[in-house]
Amino acid sequence: MDKAIIQLYGSYKKGETSRRNFLKKLSLYAGGTASAMALLSLMEENDLHASVWQESTSGLITENITYPGDSGEVKAFLARPKEKKKYPAVLVIHENRGLQPHIKDVTIRMAREGFLSMAPDALSPLGGTPEGDSSSVPSLIGKLDRDQTVKNFVAAVKYLETHPLSNGKVGCTGFCWGGGMTNNVAVEYPGLDAAVPYYGSQRKPEDVPKIKAPIMAHYAENDQRINAGIDAFREALEKAKIEHQIFIYEGTGHAFNNDSNPGRYDEKAAKLAWSRTVGFFKDKLK
Repeated sequence: MDKAIIQLYGSYKKGETSRRNFLKKLSLYAGGTASAMALLSLMEENDLHASVWQESTSGLITENITYPGDSGEVKAFLARPKEKKKYPAVLVIHENRGLQPHIKDVTIRMAREGFLSMAPDALSPLGGTPEGDSSSVPSLIGKLDRDQTVKNFVAAVKYLETHPLSNGKVGCTGFCWGGGMTNNVAVEYPGLDAAVPYYGSQRKPEDVPKIKAPIMAHYAENDQRINAGIDAFREALEKAKIEHQIFIYEGTGHAFNNDSNPGRYDEKAAKLAWSRTVGFFKDKLK
């Protein structure tokens, strides 16, 4: 399928393009309205097939749970190795599409690396991430109370710290919107042991000295809006003497780790960033 069509569909699914404009552009690509509707049906069918976990859960325990947050009970997906012993813990924060199958896959991968891993659903105060069409999710994310949302994620860190199968060490990683939230958690909770934001917006330089956790930040080369804050973030980290590593992946765009989005996924960069992330957590959370 043409890359431009894949990117157009991805933009529509993320709520960045209205259905009217999406269908208008799709008709131009497809050569007519009838062809566009047939193509849309095919893409939606493929999307449905992709909405199940791609990762094997063999050797793992996975479950849907709730934990007490600032807004009340927060829904979350938890994955861990089957053996009952204490593991370092990792909080996984989703993109602005909510708790989608892709983020559950990331959580499963983290568990396979030997972590007690958990992905909260930030939309829990609004009933949780809607199933199926995710085009409305970004607007729902925009309705969340930011401070309360950060507190819900901080509560998740505390939940993992005291989980019976946790060694008490907790790291946090997140993607896109979740990358920015990872930076927020690092600022707001000094008990965090490690933070790995992926192409996430940075906090103001004056907030950075509050961070106590070592930072590993991943960015795409072609991501102008997010990258505009890198230099100030790096300078503030250096000034505050906070341990940090910043990686920028050549030739990539925003969301290069998302293998459920062919228009953005970059396999080489994603695998390298993942290996660095896992190594970082294994070092800092032992």
